[in-house]
Amino acid sequence: MRLGLIPARGGSRRIPRKNLKMLAGKPLLKWTVDAALGSTQLDHIVVSTEDEEIGLRSVEWGAGLLERPAELATDDATTAQVLRHAVLTLKPTTVVLLQPTSPIRFRGLIDRCVKTFFEVGCDTLATGFTSYEYPWGSMDNIPQQKMTGFFYDDGNVYVHKAAHLKEGKWWGENRHEMTVDPWYNLELDTVADFWAAEGIIHRMHQ
Repeated sequence: MRLGLIPARGGSRRIPRKNLKMLAGKPLLKWTVDAALGSTQLDHIVVSTEDEEIGLRSVEWGAGLLERPAELATDDATTAQVLRHAVLTLKPTTVVLLQPTSPIRFRGLIDRCVKTFFEVGCDTLATGFTSYEYPWGSMDNIPQQKMTGFFYDDGNVYVHKAAHLKEGKWWGENRHEMTVDPWYNLELDTVADFWAAEGIIHRMHQ
């Protein structure tokens, strides 16, 4: 089974009830639920949450519900722990992690990621971009064209074989870096990020 897993706890340190905050006309979480439901590569889609309201609304929108233990809904709980809980409970073979804080997944992004995952035969696939950001003072004043850069995972889509998740590992040994267009790279952590995302959404829907 190819499981689409959407982690959405009720708490948020920077923006209260962030997963239900409105973004371009609908709650932030619903953008991810809708994108998952629009995929042709997922067999089952669940929202992992400890929050009753988020659970009820997720079911209303068409997703399944995976009730998350309270100890996995704290600031200290890791995504790897949440994934392990899902694997042990639902027993999928493949897990596609879709975080609500990355709501921009238009033009078949999820399907492209899953297809690439199976084509290259990796254990873990992550979307991202080449970053040239270094601590100030650690690099000389050289043109970006001469900098090596490094792959930075943007948090949008991760595809995993379930085997290493079952062991509590964040990734498998054979990892694939999937560079995607920059409008997919935005993660929403602040109010300013919401403003930026609304601009991108409206632009892509023109």
